[in-house]
Amino acid sequence: MKRFCLLSGSILASLSVAIGAFGAHAWKAYLVSTQRLDTFETASKYQMYGALALLLLGIWQINSGNRFLKLASYLMMAGSVIFPGALYLICITQQNIWGAVAPIGGLSLILGFSCMAMAAYQKA
Repeated sequence: MKRFCLLSGSILASLSVAIGAFGAHAWKAYLVSTQRLDTFETASKYQMYGALALLLLGIWQINSGNRFLKLASYLMMAGSVIFPGALYLICITQQNIWGAVAPIGGLSLILGFSCMAMAAYQKA
């Protein structure tokens, strides 16, 4: 699981930087004209938060592993793809229906961080 977290966290982080740069430069005029620049920036930011959490989980699991860390890894991965993915889709398609999907990703991130807290509490 630690390898999965380190690999997926690294890939998601690099994609966050690349997509964020694309949005800030090549696609900025479009995002401003559609009033979606803030949405796009939020997506990129939360993708990076999830990626960093996955990297932390990978490092944490080198020395310790328990069911909460494993569950947190799955939840963080899901949240790091679903939440920003829904926001990116809103920006690309201009279809607000994707906003109904975003809370699923947000809940996954919240539960992932909660599992991390439980793992820390158990260890203490």
